[in-house]
Amino acid sequence: MAKQTGVITLKGPVGRLSFYKTRNGYLAREKGGVEKSRIMNDPRYARTRENIREFTDNATSSKLLRDALRPVISQIGDKRLNLRITQMLMQVLKSDEVNVRGDRRVKEGNWELLRDLELNAGSSLGSTLYFELQTSNGAASFDVQLPAFVPRDMIAIPGGATHFRLSATGVGLDFDQSTRTVVQASAPVHSVLDAFTVQTLSVAKSQLAGTHFAFLLSVEFIQLVNGMEYAINNGAHNAAKIILVEKAA
Repeated sequence: MAKQTGVITLKGPVGRLSFYKTRNGYLAREKGGVEKSRIMNDPRYARTRENIREFTDNATSSKLLRDALRPVISQIGDKRLNLRITQMLMQVLKSDEVNVRGDRRVKEGNWELLRDLELNAGSSLGSTLYFELQTSNGAASFDVQLPAFVPRDMIAIPGGATHFRLSATGVGLDFDQSTRTVVQASAPVHSVLDAFTVQTLSVAKSQLAGTHFAFLLSVEFIQLVNGMEYAINNGAHNAAKIILVEKAA
């Protein structure tokens, strides 16, 4: 590694040399690495090509799932969520028992691995909602039965929150077509001071299209001021969890 000296300093590439600034001054190094054409054709890089194909499928599949979950993710204050979803779908891909290494796909993997995934690592659904969840899964709908409860006794309410919203969300994915559908059913915004009455959140499956499905329950905390909703700590206390997953027959 060469060190630049003199009055004139450079930054950026010049030919095969790359100039850059560090805390130790301006440095220079020669461009290295293996050429792409060699990686894509040399038999010695067969394993690398296998990894590239699987990483590509994982990246595409992860983006499709994140896009489908956007209505929920947008309320979650977990900066590492995208990375955790990518890591989880890589586990799904590696569980593919249909295709050989290099051709494994997320769509062929064990979709059940996504069940119980918490979308906020810093605020799990189980540590936020203390009442027992009752769910039912039928051919027509995914339902969450919410019991009657007193919010301050059965919910971990963060400071500053005046209201909360409970939602059930269903997403449908088609990895071949790169398409997604989303259905969300939410209870009305509810005051943390008032008793909550029995309600059922129902996600109609007829409105979901695709081959892979996931169903979630989420809670969002709000500060309501003069009719305007404000997020609490950028969603750091909001929680969401994948309750159920399914694949088309």
